[in-house]
Amino acid sequence: QVQLVESGGGLVQAGGSLRLSCAISGLTFNSIAIGWFRQAPGKERDFVAAINWGSGSVYYADSVKGRFTISRDIPKNTVTLQMNSLKPENTAVYYCAAGLVVGYSPSAYGSWGQGTQVTVSS
Repeated sequence: QVQLVESGGGLVQAGGSLRLSCAISGLTFNSIAIGWFRQAPGKERDFVAAINWGSGSVYYADSVKGRFTISRDIPKNTVTLQMNSLKPENTAVYYCAAGLVVGYSPSAYGSWGQGTQVTVSS
């Protein structure tokens, strides 16, 4: 059973940066995918970025390309989401999730963390 724990959320002004981390335990497959999603109040959970744990291939939502960077640290079993040039509309709870293949829908991921709040003030 894969377990994920997010950290690094907080309050930041527009234009600022935050670095989210996802600590992963129970990882047993080289081809597992780790994704970041976010959910604002009253809205659906949206794809942000994903990484193939084995190959390191990365995938981004169009809205974050050029501003967010996803990376993995294999020895530490962590995935990091570096978020730059943050905007108020990026305010949401950010979740990391694990699945067998990279997907853009939450249904592709079977294990989820508890989420971390990111608030961007204007």
